Amino acid sequence: MKFDKSALLLYAVTDRGWLRGQTLYRQAEQCLKGGATFLQLREKELDETEVRTEALALRELCRRYRVPFVLDDNVALAVETDADGVHVGQGDMEARQARALLGPDKILGVSAQTVEEAVRAEREGADYLGVGAVFPTGTKPDADAVGFGTLREICRAVSIPVIAIGGITKENVSRLASSGIAGVAVVSAVFAQPDVARAAADLKAAVMAALKP
Repeated sequence: MKFDKSALLLYAVTDRGWLRGQTLYRQAEQCLKGGATFLQLREKELDETEVRTEALALRELCRRYRVPFVLDDNVALAVETDADGVHVGQGDMEARQARALLGPDKILGVSAQTVEEAVRAEREGADYLGVGAVFPTGTKPDADAVGFGTLREICRAVSIPVIAIGGITKENVSRLASSGIAGVAVVSAVFAQPDVARAAADLKAAVMAALKP
């Protein structure tokens, strides 16, 4: 499944930490109803059987909403569950190997924090890049910061779309205007909010305003 870069406008990453008695499926559906354009299943605390179950359910949900669905890190499981693709970090499988396992038609996202990492990821088959943390984040408190200048340099150095991640909210996303990004990836800005659908809708509107040409 290849995709238009507009699908990266509001990229939602799941986190069970804020379920508040709901199912992950229910929260994901609310997020999609609110306007999320891409969904990544990121569940570090579940065993592979549980992740597989969630992946199969969310894959069908995302297909109903015509939104790309990828897994975090687990290339083999992405292939097994016929997810639309996978996102890998610098400490995970190399992009070249991930592309070889996925084949040419699946989506491959790669995390990058430097121009060198970004250029290498594109050369090895990445379809998009996730760059961050652009702001301090509680979701990944150990994540290294990426300054605005580096973010802009990465966007200019590659021809594939770039999304910013890390501490992004509807209040600060305007600070990313003119960086060259195609969208933002968020976790708590959507899933930690009392009304997930409303949070997604409000954030999407803020991102659209910030990235308006």
